[in-house]
Amino acid sequence: MGLRALNRATLARQLLLARAELPAVDAVAHLCGLQAQEPQEPFVGLWSRLPAFDPASLSEPLVEREVVRTHLMRRTMHLVTARDALAWRARHGAMLRQRVTGVYRRELAGVDPDELAAAGEALLADREPRTMSEIGRALVERWPDAGARPLGEAVIGALVPVVQVPPRGVWRATGGARYVRLAAWLDREIDPPAPDGADPVGEALVRRYLAAYGPAASADLRAWCGLAGLPRAVAAVRDELVCFRDERGRELLDLPDAPRPDPDTPAPVRFLPAFDNAILGYDDRSRIIDDAHRNLSVAGERVVLVDGRVAATWTVDAGTVAVTPLHHLSPDDREAVAEEGLEVSAFLSEGAHRRVRVADSPG
Repeated sequence: MGLRALNRATLARQLLLARAELPAVDAVAHLCGLQAQEPQEPFVGLWSRLPAFDPASLSEPLVEREVVRTHLMRRTMHLVTARDALAWRARHGAMLRQRVTGVYRRELAGVDPDELAAAGEALLADREPRTMSEIGRALVERWPDAGARPLGEAVIGALVPVVQVPPRGVWRATGGARYVRLAAWLDREIDPPAPDGADPVGEALVRRYLAAYGPAASADLRAWCGLAGLPRAVAAVRDELVCFRDERGRELLDLPDAPRPDPDTPAPVRFLPAFDNAILGYDDRSRIIDDAHRNLSVAGERVVLVDGRVAATWTVDAGTVAVTPLHHLSPDDREAVAEEGLEVSAFLSEGAHRRVRVADSPG
C-alpha cells in the first residue's frame, strides 16, 4: 500500500476526508476518544470532522455524563464515552500504574501502591471533587517522604479510576482540574478484568483502533494505546483481518470492509487541534506528517492539513487565525487554507468575526 493510499485511508477513518453526519457522542466513540489534555481542543477536532458542529452537542453530554474526561491511552487525558471508560479502564490499569511509578520511582520507593490506592479510594469516598494538590496534601501526612505531587499524581493518574468533572472541558467554561471516582460519577463500577487467558477488551481495542486509524502495524496500535500486552489480542483476531505492506515493508493489518479510498481522492484543507489523534495515533506518522515535523503535535502545535498532509501550523492571535506554512504552498492551496481559516475564526469567535492571516511560505 503506497503512502498516498495509506494517507487517504487514514483520513477516511479519522473523518477528515469528508465531514461525517454523526452525533458528537457517536463521533467520540468512533474515534476511540479524543486526546484532551487541553480542555478546549476536542471542540476544534470535532468541528473539523462534523458538519455544522455545535459545541453544545459535546458540552451537554459531558455535563450529562455520557462522555467523560479521564486518563487512559498512554496515561494521557482523553475524552471518551462513559461506556468505553467503564469497559477499558481495568485493561489500562497496569500500564497506568507502571507509567506513573516509573516517573516517580524514587519518590514512591517506600510506598505500597495497593495501600496508596486504598487510601485514595477512602479519601474520595465522599464524592467531593478534589484537585490533585488537595489529594496529595491529604496523603502526604501518611507518606511524608514521598511528597504531595507524586502521591496526588499516582492516585489520579493511575491507582484510582477517576474523572475530571465539569466545568472542566465544557465549551468556553473555565475551571480547574477536579476529580471524583469514575464509579461514583457514573454510578457504576468499572468492568472487572477478564479471567486469565482471555482478553475481550484487548480484542475489541484492536478492531476499534483499526476502524478509526487503520490500516496500521502492531507498533502503531501499541503507540496509540500504550499497552504492551496486545500481541495475543492481535493473534486472536488476525483471521478476521486483511494484510498489506507499506512502503517501508511493515505489515499493516486492517478490517476487510473498512474504507480504503482511491489514492487520487481529493483531500480538503483541515485545521487540527493540538495533540490530534490523526497524528499521535501512530508509531510511524509518515502517512500524514513528514519526519522533519514529526514532533510538532507532541509539542502541542496546532496543524493544518493540505492535500491530506501537515503543511502548516496555526494559532489565534488577537482573534485572528494566524497560519504559518511549513513549506511552499501554491496559490490555490493558500486560498483554500485562507478560506478554511475564515471558517475556523468564525467558529472560535462564535460568529463574531472571520479573520485569518496566512504568512509567506518559507524560502
